[in-house]
Amino acid sequence: MSVLVHGPVPTRSALARFRDSDLFASFKRSKLAMAAFAVTLLLFTLALLAPLISPQNPYDPAQLELINSNLPPLWNADGQSPFVLGTDDQGRDVLSAVFYGLRLSLLVGILGVVVSGLIGIGLGLIAGYFGGFVDTLIMRVADVQLTFPAILIALVVDGVAKAALGGQMDTTASIWLIVASIGLSFWVQYARTVRSSVMVEKNKDYVQAGRLIGLSSPVILVRHVLPNVLGPVFVIATINLALAIITEATLSFLGTGLPDSMPSLGTLIRTGNRFLFSGEWWIVAFPGLALAGLVLAINLLGDWLRDALNPKLQ
Repeated sequence: MSVLVHGPVPTRSALARFRDSDLFASFKRSKLAMAAFAVTLLLFTLALLAPLISPQNPYDPAQLELINSNLPPLWNADGQSPFVLGTDDQGRDVLSAVFYGLRLSLLVGILGVVVSGLIGIGLGLIAGYFGGFVDTLIMRVADVQLTFPAILIALVVDGVAKAALGGQMDTTASIWLIVASIGLSFWVQYARTVRSSVMVEKNKDYVQAGRLIGLSSPVILVRHVLPNVLGPVFVIATINLALAIITEATLSFLGTGLPDSMPSLGTLIRTGNRFLFSGEWWIVAFPGLALAGLVLAINLLGDWLRDALNPKLQ
């Protein structure tokens, strides 16, 4: 007679469970998603390590020399080492400026997505769970905001804040202002998506059980409902990261975004655009290529994630 020995079931790590998931299998099948992830990871790494790998700090006046201004890329006959991608009119290394610009653009984009996500998820949870007048009010505000382009809303928020503060803002305040502008521009998608999911989840047995045992509404929403509605939110956040980066670049290009003392990719493009027709094409071309590559890679990842999480396509 055989004897069954019962012991503790070994727990698997989150990484091991992810490797065995359908999501990872879908990722391995998509060469385009893998290429987009590789490009995104590379650009994130370059931005993170910018102070360590850049030939110079392009915003430290002590490291700049006007004698090195407007040098072409290294492969040009007039190029000089170590300025691989050339220099601008102030002698700043374009490659270093792109690394630092990536760093700031990604920082603002990520913070903007976090702020918009917090606003939208919070309002979506409240609207979907409580319904009634609260739901109607939040959704009507969302409908009104959808009639305006996001960039227009960001411009209005940025302009009103600067007018109220009299334009007297330091660099940190300027960064948070543009983050707030982006956050207030993109919360609607989160709110509408979360509201729809919550309206389905709140009628399920686990929510009813939570009410019966006396759990408060905030506890039910945060601990039980929220984890079950986050799937679509990740897709929206990925796509909105690219939109947030473009919005920041547009505002900076128009001169209402980040200051010149801490330029992002958009500010570098605005600066280089002045020299485009004088022959110094590299000043605007390489920041533009970095911005285009970053946004394209993130968008491709967002498209793959949307399809991978769509049960109708499984």
